[in-house]
Amino acid sequence: MASELYNTIDALSREKGIDPQIVVSAVEDAIVVATRKYYKTQENLRAQLDKDTGKIRAFSVRTVVETPEQVEDPLLQITLDDARKSDPNVEVGGEIQTPKVTEGILGRIAAQIAKQVIFQKVREAERDTVYNEYIGRVGEIVNATVKRVEGPDVIFDLGKAESRMPRKEQSRLESFAVGERVRVVIARVERASKGPAVVVSRADPALVSNLFQTEVPEIYDGTVVIRAIAREAGERTKIAVLSKDKDVDAVGACVGMKGMRVQSIIRELRGEKIDIIEYHEDPVTFAEKALQPAKVSRVTIVDSADKHLEVVVDDSQLSLAIGKKGQNVRLAAKLLNWKIDIKSEEEKRQEVEQQMSQLVAAAPTPLENVPGLGETLIVKLSTVGVTTVEALADMTPEQLEAIEGIGPKTVEKISLAVNNYFSSLEAAAAVETPAAAESVEAPAAEESAAAPAEAASEETAEVAAAADTEPDLPSTEVPVAEVSTEEEVAEEQPSSEQHK
Repeated sequence: MASELYNTIDALSREKGIDPQIVVSAVEDAIVVATRKYYKTQENLRAQLDKDTGKIRAFSVRTVVETPEQVEDPLLQITLDDARKSDPNVEVGGEIQTPKVTEGILGRIAAQIAKQVIFQKVREAERDTVYNEYIGRVGEIVNATVKRVEGPDVIFDLGKAESRMPRKEQSRLESFAVGERVRVVIARVERASKGPAVVVSRADPALVSNLFQTEVPEIYDGTVVIRAIAREAGERTKIAVLSKDKDVDAVGACVGMKGMRVQSIIRELRGEKIDIIEYHEDPVTFAEKALQPAKVSRVTIVDSADKHLEVVVDDSQLSLAIGKKGQNVRLAAKLLNWKIDIKSEEEKRQEVEQQMSQLVAAAPTPLENVPGLGETLIVKLSTVGVTTVEALADMTPEQLEAIEGIGPKTVEKISLAVNNYFSSLEAAAAVETPAAAESVEAPAAEESAAAPAEAASEETAEVAAAADTEPDLPSTEVPVAEVSTEEEVAEEQPSSEQHK
């Protein structure tokens, strides 16, 4: 029959949720400490609790060696001959236990020391039990009772242990009263000097996932699957769902009839906004859904390896797409796990214009690449330092006529050739970027290229008015063709007569 002491130890073990042998070891260690304190000895002491009688006996333990020369410390070792005086069956390497008197001599101080050791051992065992209990339950949803509020932290009672919810794990919409029962997520378990600290959270996305599993039967039975959740506690949550059954609407199942299901979750989260989005494997389509309620004009994948998207929205939708303090686009990026750049139509147009201007400025085009300019004309232009199309487009008709061998008719042909060249560039750009071409205006280079054409038209009108000096001029709509030397000579003859 177990003694009263052992029954007390057994009851204490059940209360603390620890193994009774741990408490027994703590009691034995306490007796060893008290005995060493009383005898003031450095002997190797050991204690043993008798389960039936409840008595605790202390022993000094010495190891058996063969010869006296092997004895390094008489308190710790004993020769084989001396050991066999106490125990004839002992062998080398065995142990000889010599009883130490403890009953009635340890006194009050020794008892106090023993008590402290027992409490310390029990606390350490209790901490290990709590840590082992909750370390494997990280991410689990549990019901907890508010025990007290310590500054910004809320202390919860989990039953076997206390837990702490720091400010960053709380929703700004929530406040708690002592005794209130709420659902929390076990975020992590930390080892600390005062014992394991269980940290719980109400801001974890896992809480929203658990609430949807509770409220939506289709999610609970696996018909609808939650593919991604992005949350900013107390502000807004975006949740992407996918239906495995083509006859079940994933979004409709989560919303419920007249919004009853989602409203129940919103009440549990104290009014936090929830966006339910249908999941798509295509990142472009998924991005359009994730940025709701904003309407997206187009989505372009900038870099699929780096997961980078560019989203263009109407100017009036830009602020809605970005959201308050960037919240909407930030949650969408978390939901997709892609980087998202949002631009308005005007910003995109200016960007394309700038890129085209830089392209034109960075790569000047030689005159030989322009159809319709003959070799003779190119040589004449080169003699005055005009070697690129861009330089030719910047010249006025008066400047062109000042060049020897170039008359009004040749100026018109040059204008047509330059205009046709830039028109072909614009058409090629529109083919490469059809979406951007709809909203992007003509680049500044084309406007500057059109200047000689307009000036040439004015010059043609002046030439027509002076018909008496240069009669029978052909029509200004001359097809683009190479200008021959004979035509240039024919043009310059009336001008020579006029000077005469």
